Amino acid sequence: MLLSSKTMPVTPTLPSLDVAPLLERDPYLGPHQGEIKRRFKNFQDLLSEMEAKEGGLENFALGHKTFGPQVDPDGSIRWVEWAPAATSLHLTGEFNSWDRSSHPFRQVEYGRWELVLPSMEGKTAIKHGEKVKVLVNGDDRVSPWASYVIQPAKDRQHEEGVAYCQHFWNPPAQDAYVMRHPRPARPASLRVYECHVGISSWEGKVNTYKDFTATVLPRIVKLGYNTVQLMAVMEHAYYGSFGYQVTSFFAPSSRYGTPDDLKALVDTAHSLGLTVLLDVVHSHASKNVVDGLNMWDGSEAGYFHAGERGTHPLWDSRLFNYTLWETLRFLLSNLRLWIEDFGFDGFRFDGVTSMLYHSRGLSGFSGNYTEYFGLNTDTEAVVYLMLANELVKKLLPDQGITVAEDVSGMPALCRPVTEGGTGFDYRLSMAVPDMWIKYLKEVEDDDWSMGHIVHTLANRRWGEKCIGYAESHDQCLVGDKTIAFWLMDKEMYTGMSSLYPMNPVVSRGMSLHKMIRLLVHGLSGEGYLNFMGNEFGHPEWLDFPRVGNGESYHYARRQWNLADDQNLLYRYLNQFDSAMNHLESAHGWLASEPGYVSTKHEDDKVIVFERAGLVFCFNFHPSRSLPDYRIGVEVGGEYQIVLDTDWAELGGHGSRDRQATSH
Repeated sequence: MLLSSKTMPVTPTLPSLDVAPLLERDPYLGPHQGEIKRRFKNFQDLLSEMEAKEGGLENFALGHKTFGPQVDPDGSIRWVEWAPAATSLHLTGEFNSWDRSSHPFRQVEYGRWELVLPSMEGKTAIKHGEKVKVLVNGDDRVSPWASYVIQPAKDRQHEEGVAYCQHFWNPPAQDAYVMRHPRPARPASLRVYECHVGISSWEGKVNTYKDFTATVLPRIVKLGYNTVQLMAVMEHAYYGSFGYQVTSFFAPSSRYGTPDDLKALVDTAHSLGLTVLLDVVHSHASKNVVDGLNMWDGSEAGYFHAGERGTHPLWDSRLFNYTLWETLRFLLSNLRLWIEDFGFDGFRFDGVTSMLYHSRGLSGFSGNYTEYFGLNTDTEAVVYLMLANELVKKLLPDQGITVAEDVSGMPALCRPVTEGGTGFDYRLSMAVPDMWIKYLKEVEDDDWSMGHIVHTLANRRWGEKCIGYAESHDQCLVGDKTIAFWLMDKEMYTGMSSLYPMNPVVSRGMSLHKMIRLLVHGLSGEGYLNFMGNEFGHPEWLDFPRVGNGESYHYARRQWNLADDQNLLYRYLNQFDSAMNHLESAHGWLASEPGYVSTKHEDDKVIVFERAGLVFCFNFHPSRSLPDYRIGVEVGGEYQIVLDTDWAELGGHGSRDRQATSH
């Protein structure tokens, strides 16, 4: 029999490895190319197996369309769970008056359990919003695939307990939110505004998706950021975990509103030209049992490693087993859900260092390449991250963005998978904020080393993009201080009025606050990140409600009123941040080649570098101005000031003639 080209089966082409460009960029990787090839072969084998068994990586990542409750066109509900160690599964809830035995699941192959609830006169047997529980071996559980879970109201917790309960999410078609706006083009220069919805109000409360959409998104646009990174969206029972102890991976946190409210937030951000990233936690999971993944099927394993390898020694959380087929399906499907159902444009992967190494990164790193390609490296996690990046690129070609939170310096982390890399687009420059805090805590500013500062900002792997930042949410937590608080301390309570002359502490603090941010923005990466409120020098620290602070929300908020008050100096820092971002938007230094540093003078406390046709000049000296200071430039000619931390409208003293030019 002859087959025409139209009917011949097509064998998908698997990605192939060409390690030559990687070795050309970094010859020191040569002795480790065998390990690089071995990792890629593991990645390739998994793709091949997914193709043979599941129809490819993208189909494999559709678990959320099979597992958990699925509504068929006729209104029947087909509910499938993977619980290989379980001996029985039942469904109970408001729909059957909490009968714990009337709706048993049927055990099928591959560790799966299935239940079908026929429709009732064309309608689902479970109504939208009704509470349901999966009973595993008779114990209350929340489905790993739950899309909406809510904690009982406080006045009901004496009867219902404090554990989150699944609510069947199936709004009528006419009420369901429909995304209206296309994704914006991928930014060439990534200017990221890191956000937490819950603390985004100036009031002492848990804020909502709706309020964030209405009041915070416009601020972000006005400040000149083009990307929003949302933290603590994946449901987490403990609010104070900052979202890093996830209990329900497929459910957006209900404490801020409904899934549709989150969709509207992302859709509105897109309409404003903002790219939206999700802070995704696939490095570990909460140890919660009743409303988490832990002990889901009655065993210690399930989606995790059993024994010592299955528990993080510092975080006291569960660690995924990336060799398990269903764990890979669960995590990859999770990424696809956030992209397709909620419109996210990519991810900031949390805890990547913990994933990459069997030591969880707790032993530190010297930079010796054997630390990255030896037995301490968790190859299974590396290959999962390769698959995750490959999936994002397939689902969002030319648009998807992935960022790695890694402090180890893993080579090729941000190179293409087909080159022998892990496939991330960016890594966070985590040494930069650590350096600034160390300087502010331990060194007087007249003893700062210009050479060390420049080295820390510019020290990154060639051809691997980094996102620089002076501080993130980590530096804001209780027990630490923000840069503004380190610089001005108690003066932030008494010295920030613009109705009186600035005192020396505030004057110097505001100058350094602006200079540090511009220096980081210009020199430390191909992207820039700021945690919300830090741009205007938000005072104090972040502390979530807990027993130790009397369950107070006083420090779990953002005091936007400080930046909006025309009688306070905070507004100048806010205006400078906006001017800095808009200047980058006009000149695109983040998307250009790294800066060329021409001056780092220890006595004068001067740093000068060039990037994107601009000359960045910094005088960190605490007491000496340097008029007519001579510097070299690549292109001679006449230069004019386009941004000055000393401009009066930005909280400076206006000591330089802004019309003056330099030759």
